[in-house]
Amino acid sequence: MMVTITRLYDDYDTASRAVTDLEAAGVPSKDISLVASNATNWYETKAKTPIVDRDHDGVDDRTEGAEVGAGLGAVLAGGAGLLAGLGIMAIPGLGPVVAAGWLVSTATGAVAGGAAGGIIGALTQMGASEKEAKVYVEGVRRGGTLLSARVPSEDRARCEAILDRSSVKISDCAGIHRDAGREGFDPDSAPYTKEQMEQIRREREADIGRGPLP
Repeated sequence: MMVTITRLYDDYDTASRAVTDLEAAGVPSKDISLVASNATNWYETKAKTPIVDRDHDGVDDRTEGAEVGAGLGAVLAGGAGLLAGLGIMAIPGLGPVVAAGWLVSTATGAVAGGAAGGIIGALTQMGASEKEAKVYVEGVRRGGTLLSARVPSEDRARCEAILDRSSVKISDCAGIHRDAGREGFDPDSAPYTKEQMEQIRREREADIGRGPLP
């Protein structure tokens, strides 16, 4: 039986290391999904760094993934890894995100009103409570990165240990939401601006609050 493990991370770089560790542990790319806020346009900046060309075709794998996955998220074929299949999309309430994998593809295809609600629905379908799912999606809105993996039940403990190394405690995030007078993601909320996201980042670096939900 397959089970779904979901974790929230402060930023893309931290989550991407967890993806790499999962793949190294034998979890197929097709069973991993990632959704990262792109409100600060970090993905465009990263795309200007030296190319990643694992398939040796002379084209940056991230660019290929963006072309294939734009607007839908991408499930990479060919075994180059999930992170080579990233695509950029806009989600109502979340704003721009960089995404790849089954979670976003399922959510976008299933929900006509916008993918944010679809992500919440997909997470609850895979075993998360609605409250937890809303906290996860709100975490992305505030600059975090959501990572979900489908793994055999017998591998659950091993994969949870990998994902728990640097993830944000969801209980801490939920407590911050309660202090702010809400339980999680509000689809009517406006996405954060680049300036607001920079303020959140500065507060995190100054240890004001914890994780992507200050």
